[in-house]
Amino acid sequence: MCVLTVSVPDERLAALNVPAEQAGNEVRMLAAVKLYELGRLSSGAAAEFAGLPKPLFLQRLGDYGVPAFRQTEDELKDELRNA
Repeated sequence: MCVLTVSVPDERLAALNVPAEQAGNEVRMLAAVKLYELGRLSSGAAAEFAGLPKPLFLQRLGDYGVPAFRQTEDELKDELRNA
């Protein structure tokens, strides 16, 4: 396992609105959400990156304004027609 160390000024850490001891988990979650949103990680891989079970990760995506599913309206219509 790779360990990353990130130096963050105290005043910037305060912007996360979480206790300092939870900041690492929050930054890890933020990174996982963004990587998922960009399509760089699957939902399962992003959940693992965040250290959460996949159902909980998918549930929490809404807290960050990221949809849990990436299907377009046309893709959904195609799926419904083929069902």
